[in-house]
Amino acid sequence: RDLKPANILLRDGRPVFYVAERMKTPSQPFNLIKFRTMSNAPATTNAGVTGGDKDDRITPIGRKLRKYRLDELPQLYNIVKGDMSVVGPRPPLRQYTDAFPDLYDKVLRSRPGITGLATLHFHKREEQLISAATTPEETEEIYTKRCIPRKATLDLIYHKHESVCFDVVILWQTLAQILGRKG
Repeated sequence: RDLKPANILLRDGRPVFYVAERMKTPSQPFNLIKFRTMSNAPATTNAGVTGGDKDDRITPIGRKLRKYRLDELPQLYNIVKGDMSVVGPRPPLRQYTDAFPDLYDKVLRSRPGITGLATLHFHKREEQLISAATTPEETEEIYTKRCIPRKATLDLIYHKHESVCFDVVILWQTLAQILGRKG
């Protein structure tokens, strides 16, 4: 009950939603919507992925939302709009499609999704790797050198075997993983 949008508004203030540019294709951006889980900060501290260097900005409700991946629920709107699907590679920031154009040209042949093979099998490890970072530069180095290649490998496996049945399996395993965190 703490996780209702009204409670987020009352405890953490405005805005309730976080809107950020993500890439649907290497050249086509869209506005991804999530529940805001971090305190507001200058734009310069919002660049790149969230690592240990931003950990102190995560709000108490934000921690709960992230733990159960409920911060992703507003992306159902992105699905309805056609920007995303339920299953597929996570939509990257433009800075990564610009830095790795050949890689993301292949990865984003599948429509981005809320969950996917890389989310299912690498998300926890990614969190472990980047949580150790103490500066934005360190987070960026870990993410670009250790996370992007591994996630892309899984995303390309997904693309090769993409089907409705595979999507159902990934969605089922994602739900089981999330619900398993309650215990």
